[in-house]
Amino acid sequence: MKTSEFNYELPEELIAQHPLEERTSSRLLILDKNKKKISHGKFEDILEHMNPGDGIVLNDSRVLPARLFGNRPGKEERLEVLLLKRTEKSIWECLVRPGKKMKAGGKIEFGGGTLKGTVIRIGEDGTRFIDFSFEGIFEEILDKLGEMPLPPYITEKLEDGERYQTVYSKNPGSAAAPTAGLHFDKDLLERISEKGIEIIYLTLHVGLGTFRPVKVDDINDHIMHSEYYQISDDAAETINRIKNKGGRIISVGTTSTRTLETIADENGNVSASSGWTDIFIYPGYRFKLVDGLITNFHLPESTLMMLVSAFATKELIMEAYQDAINNKYRFFSFGDSMFIK
Repeated sequence: MKTSEFNYELPEELIAQHPLEERTSSRLLILDKNKKKISHGKFEDILEHMNPGDGIVLNDSRVLPARLFGNRPGKEERLEVLLLKRTEKSIWECLVRPGKKMKAGGKIEFGGGTLKGTVIRIGEDGTRFIDFSFEGIFEEILDKLGEMPLPPYITEKLEDGERYQTVYSKNPGSAAAPTAGLHFDKDLLERISEKGIEIIYLTLHVGLGTFRPVKVDDINDHIMHSEYYQISDDAAETINRIKNKGGRIISVGTTSTRTLETIADENGNVSASSGWTDIFIYPGYRFKLVDGLITNFHLPESTLMMLVSAFATKELIMEAYQDAINNKYRFFSFGDSMFIK
């Protein structure tokens, strides 16, 4: 299957640059994959499409202020470092711009030396593994020195960094937000719970893959990134109970979906676990656990486009995307949403 099969033309003005004032006021495209039917509404209408006894699974990872600006000792030129994932206690895999300035053994400092780093090796894909040294707590230093790592297609300033966090974010570690969850507010979550729908949390720290395009012609040649996940005993038991009673598991976002499909056995049962997943879901994949998917509109030729195409068929997804474009939906991180059922 060719990467080009997942391409589409998007007018630039449909790329959302800012979040809406009210999280739940974004638009919602409903795609019934069995009836092959498309309808439209507001995101808060999502409640009408969930039934008592269903379960909704949310990724509670919190985005780190992972974009740092520093310089080499004695040099004035500013370097940008984006933290992607922690590989050891003080070592992070990073994107560095301009990368050619930071060779193995190179040193960089931030905040006048409050935080220092040494490149210990260079990855095959050009990422740098940096060993950081500091006094105090790393996350507190990041809060002071770091900036929110907005995707490159968002070119305007975000006034409130919390709008790039879900209202239920809890566990810091992501380099990008699990954006399907940005549409929920606390009131909607309360209404979901009151309807008898179980709310289940897991963690997957969004990493390098968010920033890495598919560069090969044949998707079978793509090497998928790995991301750290964790799911608790209580969450696993709740999922199994819902499935055994005939309820649906509705996944919020591709990150939750990848985690659920990683941990599920062939019968759709799950157990508490943690680790790294590099699962690559594309058309032909047989879903073991997920029954419904709430997701944003994704970049052309991305692994996320391939995942949703696996869930609803490529033909239906392309039809839905064209319908969204025709109806002037807002796309990508701060854009509108789709529910595939």
